Amino acid sequence: MCDATSTASATSTAPSDLLERLATQHARLNAALETTPAHAWRSQYHPDLSPIGWHYAHCHFIESVWLHERIRGAPPARTHDWHDLYFPEWSPKWRRGGRLPPRDELLAWGRDCQHRHREWLASAADIRDHPLLARDYLTGFLAQHHAMHLESLEQVRWFMRLREPTPATESALEPCPLAQDWVMIPGGATAIGSRAITAFDNEQGKHQQELSAFRIAARPVTNGEYLAFMQDGGYRRPDLWEPQAAQWLRHQQIEAPLGWRCNRHGRWVQQRPDRVSSLPPDAPVLGLSWHEAHAFAHWAGARLPHEHEWECAARAGQLHDTGQVWEWCANTLYPYPGFRAFPYAEYSTPWFDGKHRVLRGGCAWSDPLLRRPTLRNFFTPEKRHVFAGLRLARTMEDSAPHSVSGREDRP
Repeated sequence: MCDATSTASATSTAPSDLLERLATQHARLNAALETTPAHAWRSQYHPDLSPIGWHYAHCHFIESVWLHERIRGAPPARTHDWHDLYFPEWSPKWRRGGRLPPRDELLAWGRDCQHRHREWLASAADIRDHPLLARDYLTGFLAQHHAMHLESLEQVRWFMRLREPTPATESALEPCPLAQDWVMIPGGATAIGSRAITAFDNEQGKHQQELSAFRIAARPVTNGEYLAFMQDGGYRRPDLWEPQAAQWLRHQQIEAPLGWRCNRHGRWVQQRPDRVSSLPPDAPVLGLSWHEAHAFAHWAGARLPHEHEWECAARAGQLHDTGQVWEWCANTLYPYPGFRAFPYAEYSTPWFDGKHRVLRGGCAWSDPLLRRPTLRNFFTPEKRHVFAGLRLARTMEDSAPHSVSGREDRP
């Protein structure tokens, strides 16, 4: 039903390219720290997010752990300064910023690590011959690790900006009726997962999955459509929210997506990581938790897609405007058949807890390495800072008859 070869992944990467991709992430890390204001790089702006300087240091520390300690078997240079600070499980987020070295020292150390580690990965015989370097697996793993932290760094910037909102260009956002282009996907077997060298352990294990026929929206839900939900009392209607979500909503007192605010003229704008902007009515809505996405889908007479449905439609080239916002899926993260933890036990296994919801597709702040149809992002349902929106789906029994690409207004 979904031809896995019909749409090539945007991140199909030959092993020879992966060292260059790592160099790109190194340059991005340097620029991120260099351009962060002096008063901000040590600061923690949200309980879930580490300071920008810590993300920078952690990425280089992880390279050192893999190359220096685990492949070469050498002892760590400074256990107290490194492991106790840069292993996340050993260092509470609130304590990280104050323990960082001066920024110039941190940048000099980072650049030295980058140069040395890339030389090792390119030509050091004892490293090149290690099984983890087969097809440059570890090089790609490190590049993607850094890309994920760089995205988290932009989430830090978001909360930094939220504390000091700046003026925005004003334009009115009007509510839009829900008008989706629905794509019909017939039932049957579809290929799920990946065997690519860049695939993480939770997306490896390519297998066949049986799907019932379904419809999926060709594009994500927009700002204008979400405003219609808000103006219809979406945040005040208990019938739209599951009990856990309703309790979360009462506690948080949320009335709009993260960063949205109504200015003095009654016009909605959104603070983003890089600017305050007007809200184009046709742009994908950004800043939603899974709870909000689920409530909107209920209001729209639809549902969130299962990640299998999302991947099937993406492989078939049926999804438009992917890569602008992460898209919440209905299901929680789980291990694929034959799952094997790799390259270490804790990379995915702790998150198969029935609490972490899957997101697909990447966002505007995701590196191209992370925008592939099979990549599985995951967060608990209350998180709003993960650059997420949603796309709607319907089972065929709940869908009114219409042409495959016909527009359908809100039921």
